[in-house]
Amino acid sequence: MSDSTGPMLAIGGITTFNTWIVAGKDFPWRPLVATGIAAGCLTLLEKANHAIAMGLAWTALITVLFVRLRPDVPAPVEAFVTWWEGTPGTTASGPFVSA
Repeated sequence: MSDSTGPMLAIGGITTFNTWIVAGKDFPWRPLVATGIAAGCLTLLEKANHAIAMGLAWTALITVLFVRLRPDVPAPVEAFVTWWEGTPGTTASGPFVSA
């Protein structure tokens, strides 16, 4: 397995979990297929230039964490902050949420 496969699999897992479990939408097949194709492409690119492939993989992972991919689904960091702060209207709880 190539070095860029780990970040790409993380992207697929995070996107699927965020869309399906956190936002409650239908199971997202497209991100799984897209990350599989992207992982394959980055594996080929890694054979030519390891540094560029790794840079793209980690940049994509950081981008997925902070940017909304669908307008109706919050970004993973946005969903985590909502959970952490216990924003009204959610069932969130955390160590800093006042009861």
